[in-house]
Amino acid sequence: MARRLKAVSTGIAVLLSGMAGAQTAEATQEATQGATKAATAVASLDRVEVTSQRRAESAQDVAVALTALAGEDLAARGVNTINKLQYEAPNVEFVPHYGSSQPTFRIRGVGLKDYGTNNASTVGVYVDEIAYPFPVQTQGLLFDLERVEILRGPQGTLYGKNSTGGAVNFISRRPARTAEFGISTSFGSHNAKTLEAYASGPLNESLRGRLAIATEQGGAWQHNRVTGEKLGDKDTLALRGQLELDASRELKLSLKAHSATDKSDSNGARLYQGLVPNARGTALGFTPIAPESDPSVTGWGLSKAFAAVIGLDPASKPRRDNRGDGLSLTVDWDLGPAKLSSITGAENFKRREYIDWDAAAINQSDVYFKSDIEVLSQELRLASKAGERLNWLIGAYYSHEQLDEKFYSDFSANLGYATFTSYGQRAASASLFGQLDYQLADKWKLVAGLRQEHEKRELLNFSTAFALSALPSIKVGNTTFAPANRSQSSNEPSGKLALEFRPDKASLYYASLSRGVKSGAFTAYNSSFAQQVDAVKPETLLAYEAGFKRDLSPTLRLNGAAFLYDYKNQQFQSQVFIDPVVRNVGRLLNIPKSEIYGLELELLWEPFSGFKLGQFLGYKKGTYQHYQGLDVAATRANGYTAPVYSDFAGQPLSLPRTTLGGNVSYRWQAGPYRVTAQGDYAYQGTVPSSSGPAFATRSYWLSNARLSLARSGQAWEAALWVRNLGNTKYDLHHGSFLSNAQIANAGQPRTVGVQLSYDY
Repeated sequence: MARRLKAVSTGIAVLLSGMAGAQTAEATQEATQGATKAATAVASLDRVEVTSQRRAESAQDVAVALTALAGEDLAARGVNTINKLQYEAPNVEFVPHYGSSQPTFRIRGVGLKDYGTNNASTVGVYVDEIAYPFPVQTQGLLFDLERVEILRGPQGTLYGKNSTGGAVNFISRRPARTAEFGISTSFGSHNAKTLEAYASGPLNESLRGRLAIATEQGGAWQHNRVTGEKLGDKDTLALRGQLELDASRELKLSLKAHSATDKSDSNGARLYQGLVPNARGTALGFTPIAPESDPSVTGWGLSKAFAAVIGLDPASKPRRDNRGDGLSLTVDWDLGPAKLSSITGAENFKRREYIDWDAAAINQSDVYFKSDIEVLSQELRLASKAGERLNWLIGAYYSHEQLDEKFYSDFSANLGYATFTSYGQRAASASLFGQLDYQLADKWKLVAGLRQEHEKRELLNFSTAFALSALPSIKVGNTTFAPANRSQSSNEPSGKLALEFRPDKASLYYASLSRGVKSGAFTAYNSSFAQQVDAVKPETLLAYEAGFKRDLSPTLRLNGAAFLYDYKNQQFQSQVFIDPVVRNVGRLLNIPKSEIYGLELELLWEPFSGFKLGQFLGYKKGTYQHYQGLDVAATRANGYTAPVYSDFAGQPLSLPRTTLGGNVSYRWQAGPYRVTAQGDYAYQGTVPSSSGPAFATRSYWLSNARLSLARSGQAWEAALWVRNLGNTKYDLHHGSFLSNAQIANAGQPRTVGVQLSYDY
């Protein structure tokens, strides 16, 4: 680790020396023009106001690796789900796991690859300060947003939930003090349609309201390789309502309610290595499928028996029927020298989803989720008024999570049976947290934060039973082991210590040490043996970071950071050896120690009015430092008489090393019309696989373009857009539970469309 720390230190030193050189070169000019020019340089670029530190301030004043994205910019680029944010910031990967509505969130290489509903993400996701602890909750439409803030690195001393990877904050547009109305609709390839609308304004002198709606329909771009039936139509609807009340000059209340449904088709998988049925599948009449390169080709099929078990029509396509509802109340009370804030939230989510994980009519791996989630949370914060030499915040947080789930798997054409997993999960978390910053001198500031969290997680009445069977030795309804209960309690501290240096108003340099914690976990699916459901310990991450934020000129901004992570008890989906009879089984486990290091750069350039250029670069590398893992091939070779372990120390973590992206826009006047041309691009590096290069998710480039026209002084705008301009063939995820059916979840090919908007 010392060698890595030295390498990262050297890297940041080079970056900082370069910035210092630029600063020195400007010193003479700044000396002649004085502090006025420095202030002008800061003011020349747009001030991006964020609340990531629980107070309104410029993003350039926040000593954290932070990307702030304006809601209107995201809407123009077609970013309407959280997964698409991976193309907007460095070292960020948000991908759907096996094509389902269960995503994998990874920031700076820190993420849990788990297709289960039940386990928390390494990345905290918040909507108007309400935490969404289950990743599947986050897959609704993004609409009517003021901005999105992506924070990289452990978070906890200012947030309700703890995290090791980072946080994503969604901030919706607030009710307006004057009447506003807007509507936007688009029509695109494959009969895709979207509609968004909002209305906002005062209801009386002290009460304001806002109502927003969004829907997405159509867009099926995949088809069944045998029948030609289309797959991929969207059918989503989302509503959000808000009321803001000025109860007095000191007391403000905000009530928010939302509801969303998703009845869309699931994404179909591609058999990139083809499929060869095993003996049972061959006996059932299934034939081999050649390797496929066309991302629009897929397959599926439900047996009548399994369809009856899960309550679907045998002709059903892979699809979801999900619904999320929520209610929150925020109270802000100005006490003079401090402000007291209370955030109360209640969230409900129902998941009903059928997915075909063998991408064929053969019933080797057809799955169905039936999940019910309830989350209650309460946060209290007391914060000093900003601007003093000493600023502080203290808070308390409590949450209760409840998940009841049934999970069905049809292995009939592979193993001769189907299984039914049923369980409940409860988690209660209580924490105290706080952070302060103290101005040591004119240019130096010390930041310190601490959090203590107690959490208890319980797995209740877990069982896996046989739902169907073609084997005389297996009786339907029998459980593989007696219903099990498991529990885990943890008391984990986390914290932050940072030093900030601001030589002038245009520059900020910082170094920090922080510790993050992720909750423990349970392996909840297809667990046929009691050892599989034993708890997995919480993971911890110690992060060393140094960075800078610098306005190099009135029109040029450059931010950068370098980091080194000491990662302990990383939660990882792998296999363990039970005994010579049971052999290997899949489950989550803890990797004792691993390491990740890397750097990030973000640039914004506005050389003249109307032109804007943004660029970002992220690089990271991770390795196992201490991990004795099961060698599956060697264990199989010795006839499973005993497990064989290999030392994975020095082996790379399975994560992409490079992310790259940018955007450019130019707005000009053409007679009475305002014309805006814009484009963006992104690069995602190769995700290696421990199974070998043939199983890796390959790197890819994407680009998009948009041209809009509006008449000056009027409220309408018309636009033409193209997404995946180069019609790139790319995959978001590779993986399979079947050796004979390796699947890839492909990204969407080129689409074109028109958009009409009106804002009053």
